[in-house]
Amino acid sequence: MKPRVAFVCVGNSCRSQMAEAFAKYYGENIIEVYSAGTKPAEQVNPNAVLVMEEKGIDLSAQYPKLLEDIPAQVDFLITMGCNVQCPHLPCKIREDWGLDDPVGKSLEEFRKTRNIIEEKVKSLLENIES
Repeated sequence: MKPRVAFVCVGNSCRSQMAEAFAKYYGENIIEVYSAGTKPAEQVNPNAVLVMEEKGIDLSAQYPKLLEDIPAQVDFLITMGCNVQCPHLPCKIREDWGLDDPVGKSLEEFRKTRNIIEEKVKSLLENIES
């Protein structure tokens, strides 16, 4: 059985969506991937969709999900840096990436966040595989 990884933040409209997309892209045969938010936004942030398109990854069909929409127990719980009380979900390993939310900031800030997330996802996958 593949390890389950959940990326969680508040709105599930930007950081956790990008992390889920990169994890699916790079870890398709390695892990099961989910993302959710404690208070999901109405849609994935258009700037997140745009900067992911620059990497050849399409987020246009994605939508924010509730914690109840993902498995109740995961192997890895990655929180994005909620700046509020991050959710509790039963897991084997919990890690907070402490990322600033780029929502409301420039497209360049979205790109910086995207690039950090991409590297963190690659590192996570390396650790899971080893």
